[in-house]
Amino acid sequence: MSTVPAEALPTRAPRVRPREDEAAAPLAPRARLLPSLAAVYRAQLSRARVARIPLLFVATFQSIGIMVLMRGVVDGGSEARAVVAGSTVLVVAFVALNLLAQYFGQLRASGGLDHYATLPVPPAAVVLGAAGAYASFTVPGTAFTAVAGSLLFGLPLTHLWILVAVVPLSGAALAGLGAALGLLAPRPELATLLGQLGMSAALLLGVLPAERLPGPIGWARDLLPSTYGVEALARTFDAHPDWAAVARDLAVCGAVGAVSLAVATWAYRKAAVR
Repeated sequence: MSTVPAEALPTRAPRVRPREDEAAAPLAPRARLLPSLAAVYRAQLSRARVARIPLLFVATFQSIGIMVLMRGVVDGGSEARAVVAGSTVLVVAFVALNLLAQYFGQLRASGGLDHYATLPVPPAAVVLGAAGAYASFTVPGTAFTAVAGSLLFGLPLTHLWILVAVVPLSGAALAGLGAALGLLAPRPELATLLGQLGMSAALLLGVLPAERLPGPIGWARDLLPSTYGVEALARTFDAHPDWAAVARDLAVCGAVGAVSLAVATWAYRKAAVR
């Protein structure tokens, strides 16, 4: 009979209870909206900077061409104001509605939303940051179109400072709609189609004078988010603008923009967790 030293016998390691200071640390809080928005905006701005010049050229050239074409059939008055205002806002619609719908449609199809879903940023920051970056590229083209159209139709340049309010409010309304279309479309091809249709609606219903549109189409014009930005800009071409009506149109445009961005944020949440 052999004996085994007690030191060689297997022993069970004592169970050590973790101290309270060694317990798992809680997760860091989610980033706040404004810092997240600024970070997403800068990232999207640098990403789209490569395509800025072609983007500005196409959007601006399209609107200038429409005004030159309409100059042959419109002499002046309210029709000229409608053409210039509609063509100016069309630059915003081309980028904020058409291209943003394509961007979010491709982002959803390629799985790019999964990257944003892993970041501790609010969904609203992603939507607003992308929308703001795309809308920023429209500022030079919008200003150039407004000045060129005013000179082409003999309209005053005095109150073009209203573009400081018209561009962001119209851009927010159209960008929210474009983002929602891209996020809700089941395929990127359908998102592109919806964006093109939306831009065509902004072209036809925004550039053509309202008094020349049939009744049902006039009602559709009232539902288009950019209509109120067009109306606000067109009123400022009068010799004595009705500033109360301008403020009312801008307020409606801002309210529609808030609703459309809220819908886009909801669509982002839905697409990110699908």
